[in-house]
Amino acid sequence: MSTFYTTTAIPYASQRPHIGNTYEAILTDAVARYHKLIGDDVYFLTGTDEHGIKVERAAEKEGVSPQAFVDRVAGDLRHIWDMCMVEYDDFIRTTEPRHKDIVKKMFKRLYDQGDVYKGAYEGWYCVPDEAFHTESQIVKGEGGNLCPDCGRPVEWLREEAYFFRLSAYADRLAAHIEANPDFIQPDSRKNEMVNGYIKPGLQDFCVSRTSFKWGIPVEFDPGHVMYVWVDALSNYITALGYDPEGNHGELFTKYWPCDVHVLGKDVLRFHTLYWPGMLMALGVPLPKKVFGHPWLLTGSDKMSKSMGNVIYAPELVEKYGVDCTRYYVLREMPFARDGSITRELFVTRCNTDLANDLGNLASRSITMAEKYFQGEVSPAAKPENEPLSLCAASRQRYRDAMEKLAVQTAVTEAMAPVVRANRFIDETAPWVLAKDGGRKDDLAQVLYTLLETLRCASVLLYPVMPLAMGKLRVQLGLPEIPVWDEPAPEGFTVKRGDNLFPRILWEEEG
Repeated sequence: MSTFYTTTAIPYASQRPHIGNTYEAILTDAVARYHKLIGDDVYFLTGTDEHGIKVERAAEKEGVSPQAFVDRVAGDLRHIWDMCMVEYDDFIRTTEPRHKDIVKKMFKRLYDQGDVYKGAYEGWYCVPDEAFHTESQIVKGEGGNLCPDCGRPVEWLREEAYFFRLSAYADRLAAHIEANPDFIQPDSRKNEMVNGYIKPGLQDFCVSRTSFKWGIPVEFDPGHVMYVWVDALSNYITALGYDPEGNHGELFTKYWPCDVHVLGKDVLRFHTLYWPGMLMALGVPLPKKVFGHPWLLTGSDKMSKSMGNVIYAPELVEKYGVDCTRYYVLREMPFARDGSITRELFVTRCNTDLANDLGNLASRSITMAEKYFQGEVSPAAKPENEPLSLCAASRQRYRDAMEKLAVQTAVTEAMAPVVRANRFIDETAPWVLAKDGGRKDDLAQVLYTLLETLRCASVLLYPVMPLAMGKLRVQLGLPEIPVWDEPAPEGFTVKRGDNLFPRILWEEEG
């Protein structure tokens, strides 16, 4: 049995996550569930990044302590993840002692061996992104000097700080990326990192601050707190019990190096340059892959409270259900390009794919199996036809896509036999076959094909919609949780249940 360790980027605990943020957790969960499906020993980590000036300011604005503030936000986030059936194995919070104690040791070790040094920083700082930018990087706009990543105003700051000597690892990083072409995915993101940062020359980066207090203290230099990149990024190994002195926990020994870090393209630089540089300095193997997923836009715009176009996952789950919510974001997000969500697009996609195609196929097939065979469908011989051939082909293409993290492609492959099976009903007209007493075997062959197509779909779509696919499998007389290599049954014993995907009436949105 192979191990598989995957993580989300831990969301910053300064505000409620919108559906674009939640997409990352759903995506990582689908990848983790796929690996469980094929029999891997999976460990899935998520959590919250809880230190920094944004939290300090937000807590002050609410009149509460920073700890009380992050306790509430972390609780809200876990509730949203749970609503969306994100089945994580651990939820790490950077305010936990198990994290802070290890990070203090890491920082001291990096300092003692000369990879962290004291200096001063003067430059443009983006508070929302917690990132410094040089004069050449900032964008001039109507709002003045703007962050090149998020487009929001930057502040000029000068303060004493400790720095990590990333420049010392530039050649090793460049060599690693060249020798491991899948290390940064998709390729467009890799090209951005190589051409935008490595070729111009990597700069040392700030790992401590003195302008705020809410952070892990640098114990040997009072007044300094550790900055986000050495603090938050380390969660991927602190949660596993990494120890800078070598006394690693069982989880670290078992699961590291990470198979894939899943994160938004806006934080790719920190995960593919800063994080690997620190790991090299600590003598820790690098993660196998870092996947920078695109953004989920509202129409064609980035979600923004100021624009009033933010959509939150709980609203979608409460109104349309967790299955529709998970299906939409996984079906509509391309591998390398930004996706889009509006309520109209959401309703249209769910009605077309789930109500019309998958739900209709399940309802018609199970109803006919009960009507014509009292729920017991066993063909005289295993049929061979186009829908079943498509099931086999889609299954292989689905697996290839999931291995590459091309989840949208995988979902499309999983649905292809469903679409074909609906046409197969019209082509074979089982209600006509049922009227001819001499064609009962032909009728059984047809219904078996339909039910076997549904079984195949229930396996492939289980990582996407575990709740609905579990219900479908029960209606098909199968174990609720599938395994990848389950054989096609000799026959089916079916029983109708509730409609899996009731049609959504757009008029309700008015």
